[in-house]
Amino acid sequence: MTSTVEWKGGLEFAGTFSSGHAMTMDVPEDRGGTNKGPRPVEMLLMGLAGCTGIDVIEILRKKRQRVSSFKVLVSGERREAHPRIFETIRIVYEVAGEELDPNAIRQAVALSEEKYCSVSAMLRQSAALTTEIRIVP
Repeated sequence: MTSTVEWKGGLEFAGTFSSGHAMTMDVPEDRGGTNKGPRPVEMLLMGLAGCTGIDVIEILRKKRQRVSSFKVLVSGERREAHPRIFETIRIVYEVAGEELDPNAIRQAVALSEEKYCSVSAMLRQSAALTTEIRIVP
């Protein structure tokens, strides 16, 4: 697994991944950027949401849960001193579907967070992760 970033001017970088995908990273205008893409630290939170989200959906499918809608909302608080690492990260899972089993959802989230999601395992080394599950109509 590899990634490469190339400086495009200002504070904009074009990233390419070994998977063949590409994206732009940048910072807001008040920091000298042009706001053409997400901040690198935002991408960490997105990576966490995607990693655990994929796990949870895969597990719920195996448990034959009929999920019609699923969201993972992630927010983080960073320390003031540099390096500004995340101190706390909150993950909210919103699940909707027919005849959902709350225990199956709790188990899926726990398996992702404790066993399968590499991103949460890495972030947990420096930040306190908290979780909330919302089963929505």
